[in-house]
Amino acid sequence: MPMPLRQSVRVASHIMTNKVRGNDKFPLIMELEPLFACNLKCAGCGKIQHPADVLKRRMPVEQAIAAVKECGAPMVSIAGGEPLMHPQIGEMVDELVKMKKFVFLCTNALLVPKKLDKFKPSPYFAFTVHIDGLQERHDESVCKEGVFEEAVAAVKLIKERGFRVTTNTTFFNTDTPQTVIDVLNYLNDDLQVDEMMLSPGYAYDKAPDQEHFLGVQETRELFRKAFGDGNRKRWRLNHSPLFLDFLEGKADFGCTAWAIPSYSLFGWQRPCYLMSDGYAQTYRELLDETDWESYGRGRDPRCANCMAHCGYEPTAVFKTLGSLKQSLRALREN
Repeated sequence: MPMPLRQSVRVASHIMTNKVRGNDKFPLIMELEPLFACNLKCAGCGKIQHPADVLKRRMPVEQAIAAVKECGAPMVSIAGGEPLMHPQIGEMVDELVKMKKFVFLCTNALLVPKKLDKFKPSPYFAFTVHIDGLQERHDESVCKEGVFEEAVAAVKLIKERGFRVTTNTTFFNTDTPQTVIDVLNYLNDDLQVDEMMLSPGYAYDKAPDQEHFLGVQETRELFRKAFGDGNRKRWRLNHSPLFLDFLEGKADFGCTAWAIPSYSLFGWQRPCYLMSDGYAQTYRELLDETDWESYGRGRDPRCANCMAHCGYEPTAVFKTLGSLKQSLRALREN
């Protein structure tokens, strides 16, 4: 399933405008983390490792909106932590929607029944529910039983209320091509979510579990086998064909983490939301004073096994729009 037309046109226009202006670095989507606190303790997440005083902090709505305006990205992904724990999350989303930003609220969905009334359906807004496998695998990933059933119930409730719902699924070295196929079939055919995102797990420093992240060759083999038999074209994946090629090892390209800048309670994070080499106080400082050429596979050893969408999906988008052949292919495959 393609990106909604309104969103596709906005993103394409944003890219072309920046190219015409001679900007070589600009954002596609901004990662906004208005808190680090969460109601789960997932083994693969390092956000809740912050000290207690940091976990108690909540970003003021005015600060969040100012950062989005400063950045200028057409899309905003609100993450954390668990954004639904923020007492003003409804107001934050409402302000961003008024600005006609395309907003994706990332959530484990446990608080959806209590917080859904804070939101209104809009073509500029979607929930992104994290589902990391079917019941046993998902509950193991989030280290709590029963979460899968609650997430599924929440997805159904969100859809009943008229909201767009997407999912985000992270895969680890404990996955097999069949577990990938099983969860994506379920999301695509049974839950019938609007779009699905997927990502190979990346072993960033603060994650408690460092043993189950995928290496590059493992990632390529996993997705090459899972995408066979026409599955890739059948699933409503919210990724460019070139990024899916990248996951399979059919294409390779560099990291453009600057296209998905991350803003949190500490400021603009260098170089991406998975690595923390300090923070900039302004977006311009982030762009101008970060040595972007030092990051990515083959450059920084910490990036050796990273194939995450925050670094490589933007590159795929830029290469798609820069090639008539790839643009036509994207239209056909979507």
